[in-house]
Amino acid sequence: LSKRIEQVMQASQAESEDNPLEAIDIDPGVLSVLTEYEEYRLIDNVRQGINLYRVHASFSLVDFDEGLARLSTDLKSLGEVVTTLPSSESSSGQNIDFELIVGSDSSLDELVQKVGSANIRISEIARRGRTPEKASSPAPSPASRTSETPAGETSEESEVAAPAPEPMAVDTSLKSISQTVRVDISKLDRLMNIVGELVLVRTAVQSISEQLKSEQGFTGLAVDLFKEARNFERKLDELQAGIMEVRMVPLQQIFEKLLRMVRKLSRQSGKEVEVDISGADTELDKLIVEELADPLMHILRNAIDHGIEDPQRRTAAGKDRTGKVNINAFQKGNHVVIEISDDGEGIDPERIKQVALEKGLVEKTALADMTQRDLLNLLFMPGFSTSEKVSEISGRGVGLDVVKTNIAKLSGIIDISSQQGEGTTFVITLPITLAIIRALIIRVNERIYALPLNSVLEIIRVPTDRIRRIERREVIELRGATLPFLRLADLFQLDGGEEKEDESSLYIVVVGLAQNRLGLVVDGMVGQQDIVIKPLSRSMSKVPGIAGATNLASQQTILVLDVGALVEEAVSKE
Repeated sequence: LSKRIEQVMQASQAESEDNPLEAIDIDPGVLSVLTEYEEYRLIDNVRQGINLYRVHASFSLVDFDEGLARLSTDLKSLGEVVTTLPSSESSSGQNIDFELIVGSDSSLDELVQKVGSANIRISEIARRGRTPEKASSPAPSPASRTSETPAGETSEESEVAAPAPEPMAVDTSLKSISQTVRVDISKLDRLMNIVGELVLVRTAVQSISEQLKSEQGFTGLAVDLFKEARNFERKLDELQAGIMEVRMVPLQQIFEKLLRMVRKLSRQSGKEVEVDISGADTELDKLIVEELADPLMHILRNAIDHGIEDPQRRTAAGKDRTGKVNINAFQKGNHVVIEISDDGEGIDPERIKQVALEKGLVEKTALADMTQRDLLNLLFMPGFSTSEKVSEISGRGVGLDVVKTNIAKLSGIIDISSQQGEGTTFVITLPITLAIIRALIIRVNERIYALPLNSVLEIIRVPTDRIRRIERREVIELRGATLPFLRLADLFQLDGGEEKEDESSLYIVVVGLAQNRLGLVVDGMVGQQDIVIKPLSRSMSKVPGIAGATNLASQQTILVLDVGALVEEAVSKE
């Protein structure tokens, strides 16, 4: 008999080799709503023989997002959350239910001990030909969260958090998710690239329309083409805005993660910290949000470890025992600003000078000419750290260089201000998206270039008598700060050039990247335009200061300046 059973099991496994999902007892309706990636991960778990579980969770509508996030975090520590789907099995109109499929090497008992509670049911997804495991009754414990049955019932009835749930009500569940489509971000990237191509088409149509109007007057075909071009422009703007809206996610998800981290670190450090968050509904491109977590965590770790004092020192300084950390986000034009401030002891400028001299980062004579802002910017230099000892909370003493690098990758700007004894504030400014960007079209020696507008801070006209030289570098004083600048004509070795009407002043475009500021000397501004940056050939890609190329409405191909490379060029010369 045992041989017959073994033969039947082998035959069943052979039948399911082509489609591993046939080997598990899961409703086809659930499989039909999985994304390609989720289906791939499920198949991979089946092939590796990893245990699969269905976790049913019910949360209050008031705080379901926090509860679901905690559950997902706990489950990820035990394995992989393959998918999270909404369910219609709500016990009341005040709750929302979810079904999670989890792959884990842990047993059912271990999962129940870890995440089981009155609102969570766990059952194993059986493999065909194998009886699913039943969880044994966990040892009684005040902290146990694995029983749903009232006290006094038999232990047999409380074997698992609850009786094995009925198969998921797929019909009603599918209705509940019919208004939601889960899309891989790469597909949205492809759509955005197509929109970028249409932007180039739009500029070409606008150019043809203007040319026809100038040649034939604003009559007949020129009028019709103008109307259709305007209509095409409006519809394209709507399409671009629609795709951008799909890519946007609120900062709330990352702020909640930061809040949990702060609470954990405050317990570890023995400090009392209160966090105030505002603007969590502010939205950013999903790809930017994903890259933003690490720099924000680094800043908050520094705030708790080095900024906020322990309760005794705060009391002695006349402060409240509880330190305060404020996280604020808001939209400002086409940018999002994130402010992180604390009311700790602030940054000692004398300590910055001491470390800078010890590490040989600046000359002693140069320190005398540095403003408060210049001193604080030294904190972003590679290897600069004022920590006297390595801490498990704030890291390995690598300083804020990693924060600057990550923000620069996102074309962002970071500022820092600090008042000793009162606290420190970091201000991060980020573009809403990096897909299709707005560019400032500039003119240098009769050549036309595009400069990403998300890096442009301001445009100023400076009298030449305000130019000074510091260590063979041309600089100007701008609102109390020293601003180095580059002459693009000299940098790119451009010959010729137009005769300037006024030699007594310069046009300077002030750009920023991370904490650095730089002025670019130009001859004039042509206008603004939405652009899509196209990569250059291999031979041209190594030219410093050039990010790529783009097309203007006149069908002219121009080069796009790389603000990051230009800033690095200026910093390296310093």
